[in-house]
Amino acid sequence: MALRAIIYKAELQIADMDRHYYADHALTIARHPSETDERMMARVLAYALYARDGIAFTKGLFEVDEPEVWVKSLTDEIDLWIDLGQPDDARIRRACGRAGQVVVLCYSGSCDVWWKQIAGKLTRFTNLTVLQLPAETSQALAALAERGMRLQCMVQDGEIWINTDKESVPVKLISLQAAR
Repeated sequence: MALRAIIYKAELQIADMDRHYYADHALTIARHPSETDERMMARVLAYALYARDGIAFTKGLFEVDEPEVWVKSLTDEIDLWIDLGQPDDARIRRACGRAGQVVVLCYSGSCDVWWKQIAGKLTRFTNLTVLQLPAETSQALAALAERGMRLQCMVQDGEIWINTDKESVPVKLISLQAAR
């Protein structure tokens, strides 16, 4: 018998002063049995940073042709595609062809090696943003994971904070490639 996903609930309050986006989201997060808290919290962070009307978690690990998070238009076009980890260049190329905007959030310690191997193959994509979440930050976010979470994400002047009632984690993303 296959292992089932573990369900997490999160109350996510977003105050993004840079984008003038302020909203509360009640999230149900299905954590795949092979997924770590670090990866799950990277998904939540990506959701918070790019939240807007139509944003949703996808089947992710269950469906290889979908990103982790996306925004679809009313006409079913993919406006935003967010992948996590270290996808291969072929997957990123396909995503850039299918979506208006593509974001890759690399969160493990070996991002530098991965990026050096594929960076040259991706420079022509003007709709691609690649961000690195430092390992110590992703581990600090993983420590916030609970089956029932209350999270606040604050963004102001490029600074990002993820807060709970007990702890605050400053998030400093490193831009490896910015969309043009």
